[in-house]
Amino acid sequence: MRQSIMMPLSLVALVVLSACEKSGEAQVERALKDLNVVDESNLNDVMLTVSAPDEAVKYFTGAVSNDPGRIDLMRGLAKSLIRAKRPVDAITAWEAVIAHEASTHDDEVEFADALIRSNEWDRASETLTAIPPTHETYKRYRLEAMVADSKEQWEKADSFYETAAGLTTTPASVYNNWGYSKLTRGDFSGAERLFSDALRHNSGMFTAKNNLVLARGAQRKYDLPVIQMTQVERAQLLHTVALTAIKQNDISTGKGLLREAIDTHPQHFEDAVRSLRALEDNVTN
Repeated sequence: MRQSIMMPLSLVALVVLSACEKSGEAQVERALKDLNVVDESNLNDVMLTVSAPDEAVKYFTGAVSNDPGRIDLMRGLAKSLIRAKRPVDAITAWEAVIAHEASTHDDEVEFADALIRSNEWDRASETLTAIPPTHETYKRYRLEAMVADSKEQWEKADSFYETAAGLTTTPASVYNNWGYSKLTRGDFSGAERLFSDALRHNSGMFTAKNNLVLARGAQRKYDLPVIQMTQVERAQLLHTVALTAIKQNDISTGKGLLREAIDTHPQHFEDAVRSLRALEDNVTN
């Protein structure tokens, strides 16, 4: 009698123990799975921001192949292709992303970016137009401005640039692009103002410094603006404004600026030397 009672109790104990072991294993597996997801997510971020672009493409190509349908990996591949300066391939990758059921309007914006980089302005315009106007992001409006520029729709471009600048805490690149737009239109004073705004937000942005000198030079302001610059940058900017002066047939001013650029540069300034030599040879001939 005692044995018949003990046997079921033993069985119950074994079942409970087995269930506990299985439950424990399941918890461990879940924890490890969660840990792997976190680790993989961190690795994905590293591959997108730190690794060499080609290595990132290789990594995400393999990841998508091993786990097709994972939209985060598909996005990673598309973004890494952009970093690797392969916009045509990125278009195909983004097409796959936006066809995914979990895609977002941000993905469509990135697709438009890839189209612009591939010089497919009409498709980029169509893509952006199809995105609801309620989707207001910095990148969307910056791309809208670039598309408007390509169509010479200046009022629209100005409106989009202004909106984009208001949607970011780091608007230097927007002001620089907007200034370049003004420069191509021949609005040199407007461009000068915008390049100055860009440098106010990012004093180390050499592209904006060079563009500022171009805008001033186009107005025959050949003195360098009072901005932060290194000695090498000063020489390079003097070279830029010298070429601007020469282009406007202010030859003697240009020659003087070239000599100043050569004297300013801490090393041998080959480009300026070559420009001065070519100018002097031309005058002699």
